[in-house]
Amino acid sequence: MTQGMCVYSVLIVSASDKFNSALSPLFSRGKFEPVVTVDTVAKARRRMVDEVYDLVVINAPLPDDFGRKLAVDICSGSDTVALILVKNDIYEELSAALSPHGVLVVKKPIEFASLSQLVDVMCSVRERLKGIKKKTMTLEEKMEEIRLVNRAKWALINACHMTEDDAHRYIQKQSMDLCLSKKETAENILRTYG
Repeated sequence: MTQGMCVYSVLIVSASDKFNSALSPLFSRGKFEPVVTVDTVAKARRRMVDEVYDLVVINAPLPDDFGRKLAVDICSGSDTVALILVKNDIYEELSAALSPHGVLVVKKPIEFASLSQLVDVMCSVRERLKGIKKKTMTLEEKMEEIRLVNRAKWALINACHMTEDDAHRYIQKQSMDLCLSKKETAENILRTYG
C-alpha cells in the first residue's frame, strides 16, 4: 500500500446478488476496507448505528423500502457520501428530489467503467468533506477560545476593576509569560475570578 493512500469504508445496500457480484471487483482494489453488504434498509440503518462509513451505495428499490429516505438521512448532518442507483424511468424525479440533499443519483443499468469513475468521484467528494469538517472544527475551537477570553475579560473587569483594554493586555501578557494559550489563561482566570 502506498504511503498516504486513503482507505474508505463502504456500505453496499443491495438485495441483488448479480449487482453485488458486479461490484465486488470494484471494491477489491485495497483502497476500500471494510466493505459491508446488506440487503435491506433496516439492516443498513442498524449497521450505521455502530459504524460510520465513508461511502454508501444503494441499489434501489430494496425489499423493505425504496431507499430514498435512507440516502437523504445519510447525507444529512454527515460527511458520508451516498450514491443511489435508480431505474431510468424515475431518474429525473429522484435526481431533482435528492440532489439538493447531496445524494448522488445514477440511472441503471450502468456500465462498470462508469460506476468505477463514480466511485472515484465519491472518494474525491469524501476527501473534500473531510477538509471542510476539519476547517469547521478549527473555527469552532477558535470561537470557543474567543468566548472564553471574553468571559475572562469581563471577570477581570468586574473583579479587578480593569478596563477592557487592560484586561485584554493582561490576558496576552499572562499567556506569554506562562507559555500558555489564551484559552488556558482564560480558563485559569475564570477559575480564580469567575
